[in-house]
Amino acid sequence: MANWKTYRISDVVNEIDEGKYVLPVIQRPLVWSEEKMELLFDTLLKGDSFSGVIAIKEEKDKKPLFNYRPFTKTGEFIDSREIENLRQTQFFIIDGQQRLQTFYIGLTGSFYGKVLYFDLYSNYKSYYEFKFEKEESQLPKISRDDGRILNKHLWYPVKLLLNDLKDINDEEQVADEIIERFSTSEDVEKEHIRKNIKAFYKHVITSESLGISIVNINKSLPEQKNRQRIVELFRRLNDGGTKLSSFDLVASILKGFDWKMEAFLKQILSDYQDIGLTQDNLIKLIFLLQDNHNKEMADIEAKDADFAIANQEKIQAVLYSTKQFLKNADLYGYYQEGSRSFIPLFFIAYHLFHQNKSIEKIESYFDNHDTGNQDFLLIRKWLYHSLINGVFRSRGAGWVSYKTGVRKLLNTIKFHKNEPFPIQELFDVYIQHPLNFVLDYSVNDLVNLDSTFIYYLMYDCKSTTRVNDIDHIMPKSILQTYNYSWDKINSIANYQLLDYSTNRGNKNACAFAEWVNNENNVKDKERYLHTHLIPIDEMLWGEDKFEEFIEERAKLIIKKVNSYFIKLD
Repeated sequence: MANWKTYRISDVVNEIDEGKYVLPVIQRPLVWSEEKMELLFDTLLKGDSFSGVIAIKEEKDKKPLFNYRPFTKTGEFIDSREIENLRQTQFFIIDGQQRLQTFYIGLTGSFYGKVLYFDLYSNYKSYYEFKFEKEESQLPKISRDDGRILNKHLWYPVKLLLNDLKDINDEEQVADEIIERFSTSEDVEKEHIRKNIKAFYKHVITSESLGISIVNINKSLPEQKNRQRIVELFRRLNDGGTKLSSFDLVASILKGFDWKMEAFLKQILSDYQDIGLTQDNLIKLIFLLQDNHNKEMADIEAKDADFAIANQEKIQAVLYSTKQFLKNADLYGYYQEGSRSFIPLFFIAYHLFHQNKSIEKIESYFDNHDTGNQDFLLIRKWLYHSLINGVFRSRGAGWVSYKTGVRKLLNTIKFHKNEPFPIQELFDVYIQHPLNFVLDYSVNDLVNLDSTFIYYLMYDCKSTTRVNDIDHIMPKSILQTYNYSWDKINSIANYQLLDYSTNRGNKNACAFAEWVNNENNVKDKERYLHTHLIPIDEMLWGEDKFEEFIEERAKLIIKKVNSYFIKLD
């Protein structure tokens, strides 16, 4: 028998932090993307249903049925721990992990270094906009969504907003303080701030928005019997239509149609996880290869298993060739870093799959990439321009990349099967949507381009933000004393990638000229300047010349970026 009770989100998040809610070893890792987590917060603030959570209760000083792990605060997977006796009564989540994990990360932590921001200028009548980002400067300033009342954003860290509201416990006072802090004068802007904060306060702090059902364990039954019962309940709950089925669930569904599917899925995922292939992406690819963009995990049918098994060698060849493309196009390192959108790889794989060629020819499709393979050149150009314009991220104006983007790209590319890669037609999809999409890059475009991919190009397709700190070249603590604007201080023209020990050591808060001219810090100054695209004119290295410095460095960055695209033409 299960008993339902409603809770406030903020209370549950506190208890997750205290270890009262945990994840049994049978649970899968966190699989939700940033976009799905952002959309859950929109759902929450609208007051819409997002389903309940189911847990089993384990008593203090007792040995639990399962070993467990805590919820992650950073997105990184935490290994389960072996437990003999519980130090407190705990609730083991068997359904609803992704939702609770989203609330915990968004309200108290970060997702691989990215914190959650809430746009206080969101159109509260239709859509509450949230976004994960490492730096506030990387968030969009101007909205391209024609349905918004305000065409600009006011981003506010969710963790800070939660703490403000909990400390003051008065949403009106918090709203007034934020209005004063940002010197907001327009009535419509004030109204948006107040309405959005009120919705956040209500659904996160005051309302009992979350339903949790506690499943009782019959302690009179043998431990193994109880364990089997919970595992079966876990399987059936996950079989109930969630779009984020675990690998075990997907395998069990498809295996029911054809037992060969289990080995097929395991092998594919093992071979291509380095380019971001997950179980969700693999199943989505199987749907897309059949020209179906609407199908979800819960819609798996026998014909999908039949299609995958009948074409397993070709699908493997397609993925192999896609991986070879990334290596030959100097993008393999970018995808190896993880958390990259798989969307463009869907359509490279789709293009290869629908070539009227043998398995062997598909596997070797890009072997002659350096001798004028026209398809290789077209795909590389399409992908580079798409990545730097950030089209595989949600961009407003009704463009949700994994929905709108996938649908529109599929509806275009499917009319070009067994033809040269339709680069112009796919570019037209972006332009006609419309997205802010450019093919010629200037200093003025720098603020709108995807910073993560720019870093990748700046550092010769090697260094990335996943293995380095994003460092202010000229320290913000010094620049603030000159009253430079935050937009300039936190612009990419003032950022470089440094290894953690350097950035957090002598470089920390040191005047730039002083630091770079010290041989103990920079042993090879010429190499350093070349690597980080630093203007060589030392007259610009003083913080008092900051604006001239970033103007010149922006030119160097764009010059480096354009050097790649000259090679693509």
